[in-house]
Amino acid sequence: MTEFNVADVWEALVAADPDHLAVVFRDRCFTRAMLDDRACRLAGVLASRGLGNHIDRSELAGWESGQDHLAIYLHNGTEYLEAMLGAFKARLAPFNVNYRYVAEELRYLLADSSAQAIVYHSTFAPTLAEVLPELPLLTTLLQVGDGSGNPLLPGALCYEEALGTAVAPQLERSPDDLYILYTGGTTGSPKGVLWRQGDAFCECFGGSRRATSLDEIVARATSPARAILSPPFMHGAAHWVAFTTWHRGGTVYIQDTPERLVPSEIWDLVEREHITLLLIVGDAFARPLLDEIRAHPRTGTSLTTLLSGGAAMSAGVKQQFLELFPGLTIIDGLGSSEVGTQLQHLSSGDSASTGRFPLSDTAAILSHDLTRELQPGDPEIGWLAKRGPRLALGYLGDADKTQHTYPVISGKRFGVPGDKARIDADGMVELLGRESATINSGGEKIFAEEVEAAIKAHPAVYDCVVTGRPSERWGSEVVAIVHLRSETTEAALTEEAAKHIARYKLPKAYLFVDAVHRSPAGKPDYRWAKELAASPGDWLAVLVASPPGDSGLLTSLESDGEVEMSLDWGTE
Repeated sequence: MTEFNVADVWEALVAADPDHLAVVFRDRCFTRAMLDDRACRLAGVLASRGLGNHIDRSELAGWESGQDHLAIYLHNGTEYLEAMLGAFKARLAPFNVNYRYVAEELRYLLADSSAQAIVYHSTFAPTLAEVLPELPLLTTLLQVGDGSGNPLLPGALCYEEALGTAVAPQLERSPDDLYILYTGGTTGSPKGVLWRQGDAFCECFGGSRRATSLDEIVARATSPARAILSPPFMHGAAHWVAFTTWHRGGTVYIQDTPERLVPSEIWDLVEREHITLLLIVGDAFARPLLDEIRAHPRTGTSLTTLLSGGAAMSAGVKQQFLELFPGLTIIDGLGSSEVGTQLQHLSSGDSASTGRFPLSDTAAILSHDLTRELQPGDPEIGWLAKRGPRLALGYLGDADKTQHTYPVISGKRFGVPGDKARIDADGMVELLGRESATINSGGEKIFAEEVEAAIKAHPAVYDCVVTGRPSERWGSEVVAIVHLRSETTEAALTEEAAKHIARYKLPKAYLFVDAVHRSPAGKPDYRWAKELAASPGDWLAVLVASPPGDSGLLTSLESDGEVEMSLDWGTE
């Protein structure tokens, strides 16, 4: 089994066609050679600070790292991808930082990761300054200008100036070099998933499992794909698809406004640059895009693939896209930080469905007690898992969680990220949702995502998140938090949902809001939902209307009258 280092693959692509357009962001159009030059210089900066690889992989356990770590605390832009490439070249392990974290969350992440270096946009300098005194390991600071006006932090290097004088290091790299992906922490503290690049190349970055040489990889990189990655690069799916696009020969495009989804910019870019692939995150991105293309039609004839990952895309929304773009193929991509890509479901023509995936050759459904693989037709609800030699190594610094998530069953190692599923007699996987989002009501397990999909089937529903709250009668009862696009009644919502799920799964209560809280990557904020369901009278979530092109401001009116505001990705 031949393995590759991601930086080595990239350099082979550069050598084969240095003038190929690699990435476009605003007025910056970088060829492979131009982007490679900048990544080499960043690698030189990092290496000059004594950062790199220090302990061979063979001497370490799966939850240990022998490399220095580079935190990437950036909005989308060319610098994000440069930072990943530069780290790979210098043999540091790069990892993603959620730019919406408050100081305490940021301090936890940078301490947990043992970060020695960080690349950050100037707009985040004040938050970083709050936590630096508690992070003695973090000594290399590279500040990227963004027009925010924040001065350089003490001891920080100006990113562009540092690159201007750096010289690329000459290092022998290894497929054992690490890539780290931090989980979102939506159900607990974020965890750093350790991937060998030899495995990540195939399971995350779209590389061929059968390639035996760099020449073979280069020969296969003939795709003319032009891809827009609309989610933030801090979300794994976005930078996975960026590298996949490169590894297959395509070009990456980034919308002008990186802080939030701006549907008008996406469609303008599709039309102007003849985009062929658009990555989104479920209904949270799909519905605003549909609203925009209906209000201001474009041709969009170049778009052939709509790829959705990270959150569910309902069948009704898919059907609307297929009606607008008859030649479009919609791909539901299912994956996780812990195992990479897992399953895919395709919709095209008159066929639009959701929630069921063909079983792949590396996927499995494991029994609830993790003792056996379930076979097609087994009625038991089990764990969606992935088998094979190319799984992640484990969680940084956490032996117990590593062993729990990567069990060995009958001599085979599996990755079990936490999704529950069942497999029917035809070998189709029905995805039920995360165990952590399960509601135990009246002795029955109810999966939040399943109820959400049923409610969103009603045409008046714009968005929905489902959670549980304590109930004297049921132990826990289902509460639906709904954002409507038009008037309807609770009875009408229940009637529609009852067509898709059993009656015991139907909501016992509805809460109507002007916006559903989601992460910048479009994933539902279940913590927010649970708090709102537990005390709906204490505060009200409202969306402040913004002129076209301005930020959407999500405001929470607390019971004491104070207003807290934050940028909300996913609305304009």
